[in-house]
Amino acid sequence: MPPEAVPTVVPSPCVNICRMNPTTGLCEGCKRNLDEIARWSVMTEAEKRWVWTQLDARVAPTPTSGSQESGRR
Repeated sequence: MPPEAVPTVVPSPCVNICRMNPTTGLCEGCKRNLDEIARWSVMTEAEKRWVWTQLDARVAPTPTSGSQESGRR
């Protein structure tokens, strides 16, 4: 079997900072929600890869003073 055909194990995104943000419902360390954390061990590799693709988008932007309010009048 060629190396590219061998399925690779998708690592957990856990970084051992396990605090759930009550506003977002996401872990402050890995950015997964409770369902994703609970199901991780039984997810398929494809499901795990999908979760990984979502994590960057879940990083909340840093608020800046008045930047979102400008131009909304």
